[in-house]
Amino acid sequence: MPAVPKHRQPIVNTALTLFRRQGYSRTGLNEIVDVSGAPKGSLYHYFPLGKSSIAVAAVTEAGRRIAATLTKLAGECRSTGELVRRHAELLAGWMRASGFRDGCPITTVLLELAPGDRDVTEAGRAAYRARVSILSDKLTADGFPKARAEALAVLCTSALQGALIQARVERSGRALETTASELARLLDAALTR
Repeated sequence: MPAVPKHRQPIVNTALTLFRRQGYSRTGLNEIVDVSGAPKGSLYHYFPLGKSSIAVAAVTEAGRRIAATLTKLAGECRSTGELVRRHAELLAGWMRASGFRDGCPITTVLLELAPGDRDVTEAGRAAYRARVSILSDKLTADGFPKARAEALAVLCTSALQGALIQARVERSGRALETTASELARLLDAALTR
């Protein structure tokens, strides 16, 4: 039986936190090692390509976590509008809890590395595809035709991502809550037509 990768996840978790808080370029490998508590040799063992391979893992992990949250909400919420509102409430709460220091680790990394780093870019694409797919499936279940559901899922994802950045800049959850509320209204109105 292969050995359990003891230090890999702490390295990824630490990088995810540091990238969301201070960005990719302001986060050094020594800082990741120090904060994670992993031996420096583990960093190169699990991530032989260095910092960019850690970024791929962090973006992938962040995408997985967001997809898990959205999947859970999709099962709990009656409509996509409700799902969008609940997700925005969670995002605003997490932002408040961090003192608005934390942003989206996917966005912070992609803004610095995409499209130049193909592996990071592909990890970001996969994370966004998963998010859009979950929303699209929920919109289809709400009664939207597949093509329209996919377009609306992209709109919801993009709008909330922009609102997340605005919330961090303004140090307020208002942009997230307003965006989600307006998206929910638009989705509900489109269904009744």
